[in-house]
Amino acid sequence: MTQQAVRWTADQVLALAPDAASRKAGSKLGAAGPWSEAGSTEEGTVWGLCRGSGSKPYQTVIDIADSTGPAYKCSCPSRKFPCKHALGLLLLWAGADGAVPSGQAPDWAAQWLEGRRRRAEGRSAAGGGSGASSPGDPEAARRRAERRAERITAGATELEQRLADLLRGGLASAERAGYGLWEETAARMVDAQAPGLAARVRELGAIPSSGPGWPVRLLEECALLHLLDQGWLRRERLPDGLAATVRSRVGLPGSADGPPVRDRWLVLAQYDTADARLTTRRIWLYGAESGRTALLLSYGAAGRAPELALPVGLAFEAELSAYPGAGQLRAALGERFTPPAPAAIRPTGLTTPEAAARYGEALRADPWLDSYPVTLERVVPAPDGDAWQLADVEGESALPLSPSSRSRPDLWRLVALSGGAPVTVFGECGHHGFTPLTAWPQGEGEAVPLC
Repeated sequence: MTQQAVRWTADQVLALAPDAASRKAGSKLGAAGPWSEAGSTEEGTVWGLCRGSGSKPYQTVIDIADSTGPAYKCSCPSRKFPCKHALGLLLLWAGADGAVPSGQAPDWAAQWLEGRRRRAEGRSAAGGGSGASSPGDPEAARRRAERRAERITAGATELEQRLADLLRGGLASAERAGYGLWEETAARMVDAQAPGLAARVRELGAIPSSGPGWPVRLLEECALLHLLDQGWLRRERLPDGLAATVRSRVGLPGSADGPPVRDRWLVLAQYDTADARLTTRRIWLYGAESGRTALLLSYGAAGRAPELALPVGLAFEAELSAYPGAGQLRAALGERFTPPAPAAIRPTGLTTPEAAARYGEALRADPWLDSYPVTLERVVPAPDGDAWQLADVEGESALPLSPSSRSRPDLWRLVALSGGAPVTVFGECGHHGFTPLTAWPQGEGEAVPLC
């Protein structure tokens, strides 16, 4: 079957959107009205001219079939990937109603595609030839690592003293001190080159203003931060896996040195989180043969979406290498052998008690874990007073939905998909409840993104 014959669904296209505003704007451009000279090839290239506010239309071209994943080029000034024009063109192409006929790519689209192919071949040749760059001086790298470890140790020791002072003075002092105290402490951790500690300190600063019960939440988070400090200060006594987890949580970079695992990977979910400095994209994958769940992380500078985007519900063959750490699911995406395409793959499901137990097991390996990915099988969304839960069809157990998911409009999409019948739901199970990310209807049916 050619790539042109395999069309994505609208849900799979919109799952690529970097944010809700792009999803809404792209949906408006998914009709034939603003487009002209649109076309596609059997190899998986889609192009078109989109009428905008200027005198010249925007030139938009998308490479769908490349094994490195979808790539986009648009002459608009947007810094988002994909932009609203690329999303609209993909929606038009996915409609399969003749609005994007087969044809030969125009020169401007063919030139971009050819340049992309040449760059990919050049990178491949550079990586596999004798001209590949040699590693840096290992002795110098060792000295740099030792100096950074000393700075982190000094920062962790100082943080321990500040936590002790907070508890000695009483938690009420945290509310009186305001956020400035925490920001100053976080800046000290940044100076100590421990960004993981800095991020956790900043989270502490928001707790005193988070509503009733904040002293308990603050004490819990202080205890976890103290545990991380002590883990770093005593890392030589820890098992290798737990020591690697502590290094990662403190903020030391690691490398994906696990053996490559080749599999057909189903894209389970994709969503972004952002702060003033960085946009982080999380992509969950499921291996059809290995049964493994893996997490890909991709980053974009403030105001820019990460470039890696994979449509939810599609599958592709690739190699993944795991990062070190006890219970860590993060992996690095290696060589990709096929482009994403529809596949009749679903992850293995659990009951709600099994999902809670799986999260508990993961906490033993990583006490600082906020949530753990699980797939619930044969569950029904049901109201529970003012909240919602996912209840097992066969049994009397249920998992509450997290507060963040209860406020999302996609909750009603999940309820409508179920209609009272059991569904399969993939999401993250944590101490705040279960956050649904993707759902499948009973029997056959496409994946429905919920984030």
